[in-house]
Amino acid sequence: MMIGGALGAVSGSDPAPKALLDTGVMNPMIDGQAMLADRDIAENLAASPLHTKLASELTQTGVASALRSNGQFTVFAPTNAAFTSAGKLGQAQMARRISYMIVPGSYDSATLLRMINENGGELRLRTAEGGTLLAHMNGPTNIQIQDEKGNRANIAIYDIHDSNGVIHVVDRLLQPGAPSSQVASAN
Repeated sequence: MMIGGALGAVSGSDPAPKALLDTGVMNPMIDGQAMLADRDIAENLAASPLHTKLASELTQTGVASALRSNGQFTVFAPTNAAFTSAGKLGQAQMARRISYMIVPGSYDSATLLRMINENGGELRLRTAEGGTLLAHMNGPTNIQIQDEKGNRANIAIYDIHDSNGVIHVVDRLLQPGAPSSQVASAN
C-alpha cells in the first residue's frame, strides 16, 4: 500500500497509482484494483483487496444499505490490518464503530484542507454514529483523524470518488466515546 499526503492529493503529485475513469475523474487504485467513480461507496469497498473485512462488516451490520441511500458520505475506511489490530468485536459494537467512521457529506482532501485551515488547524466532523471526529494536520502534507478517546488514524490513500461520496483509506479503526443519544442526519 502506498502512503500519500494530502498536499500531493491536492497539488496533483501522484502519491498512489490512479485509474482514469470514464467520468474524467482520476481515482487512486487500491492494491492494483481500480476504484470506479460510477460505483457507490459500498461497491468500491467490496472491490478493494485491502477492505475485505470492512466490506463484510458493512453487509453483516446493515450499514452497507444505509450507504446506498440518498445522500453523500465520506468514509474513513480502515484496512484489513486495522481491523485485525482492533480485535474481536460484537455485531452491535462493530456497527457503531463503522458508523463512527462515516461522515454525512462529501469531503475530499482539498475540502478537508481548506476547512482545517479556516478553522484554526482543527476541524470537527459529526459522524453518522452521532459522535465527533477531529481532522488536523500531521506534518505539512498529511491529514490525521482523531477519535473522541484520543486515538489517531492517518489517511493513507486520499480521494477515492464514488457516486455517493468519497473514501479515504485509514490505518486504524477509531472508536466513539460514550454512546450517542442522537444519530446525525445524512442530509
